Amino acid sequence: MSTPVTPADPLASRYGTPSRGRRRGLLAGVVVLAVAFLGWLVWVVLGQSAPAAASGELVFDVVDDGRVTASFTVDLQPDATDVACRLDARAADHTLVGSLTVTPRPGDPSRISVEIATERRATAVELIGCTAAGQPRPR
Repeated sequence: MSTPVTPADPLASRYGTPSRGRRRGLLAGVVVLAVAFLGWLVWVVLGQSAPAAASGELVFDVVDDGRVTASFTVDLQPDATDVACRLDARAADHTLVGSLTVTPRPGDPSRISVEIATERRATAVELIGCTAAGQPRPR
């Protein structure tokens, strides 16, 4: 009686082995995707990490029912143009009761103090952020 011969790799005998060209094509595709991802990552890190205008460190004080004072920091690049910083004053029920847009210029002090007129008593001031030309998202 003879015993049946079993191949070393039953799947390869049934479906065949992948061609070398297919492996090279897959490797080339993976390399292209990796290079594209790294290029995008470099663009994000270098191009988006240093905005022309950025704001931070908000301090506010409710003076009375019609006024709020606020102080915040602004970091401007020397070539920043059309800079606008927006602050919103909100009441206890979260409705907007006052708003102010400030336009700092390069060379101004880094801390800006302003007074916001409100329709009624404000309980909070929100620094929306600063934008510059070519910078659509406030920071």
